[in-house]
Amino acid sequence: MNKKIPMRTCIVCRKSLPKKELYRIVKSGEEIFLDKTGKANGRGAYVCSDQECFKKLKKGKMLNKAFSMEVKEEVYDKLLEALIGE
Repeated sequence: MNKKIPMRTCIVCRKSLPKKELYRIVKSGEEIFLDKTGKANGRGAYVCSDQECFKKLKKGKMLNKAFSMEVKEEVYDKLLEALIGE
């Protein structure tokens, strides 16, 4: 019996990919951070590993919509540093 692969959608390019190929960004309370384990509590949004998606994430303020809140510019900068540093 084959095990089903969990699929998630990138909030930027809308591509559906296996969960392991995407980065998970989590909003837990007022904190927003990159979830390396994929198991952190909170609301999650997924972004694929494409550099263009990272840029569009910030430019289009995609997390504001995903988390239904105003996300500060420095939060995007901190996330981009974490994503590119991977």
